[in-house]
Amino acid sequence: MHLVTLIPGDGIGPEITKAVTDIFAAAQVPIEWEEQNAGQTTFDQSGELIPNSLLKSLEKNKVALKGPITTPVGKGFRSINVTLRQKYDLYQNVRPSKTTAGIHTRYEGIDLVLFRENTEGLYSGLEVWDERLGIADAIARVTVEGSRKICRAAFAYAAKHGRKKVTLAHKANIIKMAGTLMLNACKEASNEFPQIVFEDKIIDNMCMQLVNKPEQFDVIVTTNLFGDLLSDLCAGLVGGLGVVAGANIGDNMAIFEAVHGSAPDIAGQGKANPTALLRSAIMMLHHLGEHAKADQIDKALEATLMNQEECTGDLGGKASTSQFAQSIIDKL
Repeated sequence: MHLVTLIPGDGIGPEITKAVTDIFAAAQVPIEWEEQNAGQTTFDQSGELIPNSLLKSLEKNKVALKGPITTPVGKGFRSINVTLRQKYDLYQNVRPSKTTAGIHTRYEGIDLVLFRENTEGLYSGLEVWDERLGIADAIARVTVEGSRKICRAAFAYAAKHGRKKVTLAHKANIIKMAGTLMLNACKEASNEFPQIVFEDKIIDNMCMQLVNKPEQFDVIVTTNLFGDLLSDLCAGLVGGLGVVAGANIGDNMAIFEAVHGSAPDIAGQGKANPTALLRSAIMMLHHLGEHAKADQIDKALEATLMNQEECTGDLGGKASTSQFAQSIIDKL
């Protein structure tokens, strides 16, 4: 039995979380959920944005499934996601993007995984404001160790999963020192995994290539900011943020999450699509070694997506969140 921290989140979070836990219960997945929460709702109730009880649960269980969380705007609060990633060194943001039968998109044959460095770069939180001169400096801190860790993780994933190629997206032609760190780190990792083809592309060219011919890519690795942009671009190629999984992985902890927002405008209306969170939970099962259960749920999900009438409105169907989940359960 696996003990997993469950973070329902805000807005539609509790609805899609319930859909996932219902599916897992029906599939008899050997998981015991330890529910803790964070975000706007938690702050309104307790005055704490990230309760200590949640941190203790994460540190004990080492694995979590997280729904979308809202960080209060305009009150000086730092992003909850960034806080958790940096506190626990969850340096890998892993985002698969794959075309799926039943989900409409103009592309075919996309099956790529993006590795985004998750703790450094322009999201390090190092900013300086000079009021006298009216100048704001944002420091993109990139380290040798951080670059090596994310590049090696991408190559190790490619080798483990039978992937053929790793592409680094960078801007070393302009950002000379910081950009070159990632380039050198990937070259080192490439030497360790000679069976994996390595290529690098300038970030602007990478964006164009992804739009023109995304099927040419396999595993992509890049810095924090570029990865933030590319991961949403890749999601758009295969149907949007509502259908792609996400994970924040470190050496000692992993948090799997839906990467879309909390959508408070449709909260409580039964309109939310749980696919992204369910796919993140399937990633979590593979991480826990529960491959058979992961494949069973994945097949039931894909069978449901083939029948548009059983899908939620954003996928062209008429089903509610709970009806969509029940359709998946019926196919287990």
